[in-house]
Amino acid sequence: MRDVTLAVAVEIGCRTIRARPHLEAIASDAEALMRALGVARAELSLSFVTDRAIRRLNRDFRGKDRATDVLSFPQFGPESVLVEAGRGAIAPVPLGDIVISIETAARQARELNVETGARLRTLLIHGMLHLLGYDHEGSEADARRMFALEHEMATRLAGGRTRKTGSRAKSGWSPAAMPQPRRARGPQPQARKRAGAKTR
Repeated sequence: MRDVTLAVAVEIGCRTIRARPHLEAIASDAEALMRALGVARAELSLSFVTDRAIRRLNRDFRGKDRATDVLSFPQFGPESVLVEAGRGAIAPVPLGDIVISIETAARQARELNVETGARLRTLLIHGMLHLLGYDHEGSEADARRMFALEHEMATRLAGGRTRKTGSRAKSGWSPAAMPQPRRARGPQPQARKRAGAKTR
């Protein structure tokens, strides 16, 4: 029987000391999420940066000169990733890169009255779904579909985590595109690795 645990690869880069307390938990969440989404035989690059760094990426790749919470840079199109990573590729298939601002995540956690770790989990899920081709800016139907799956994954991941007191942890879920409501916009081109990015 194949042990998929060995096939899941999560590479984490931490460019800010504020993210260090969360690295172990987020690595566990990332591995569990990849299995739940059917891409266990894949590898993911996850980076934690400052608002200044993510603002630069947002400006360079999306033309938006402001900080954001999460950016996704797909390696390939979602169809090829799902086929290769979900059906037993010989070598791990690179999904792409997710970049999260720990400063924005912590600020949103305070606004939403949730733990920073719970907010980071939501942003991880949101970024992962973008890597797999989900989108919330094209139509209301697409947004509902993405946020429903985001909620499902957040609940599933939080359900396996208990606090130090032994009680069941809350998911701390609020859509990653929140708490800043946005008006519906027209569809945007599908991002490609380092040629563009998906975000909130």
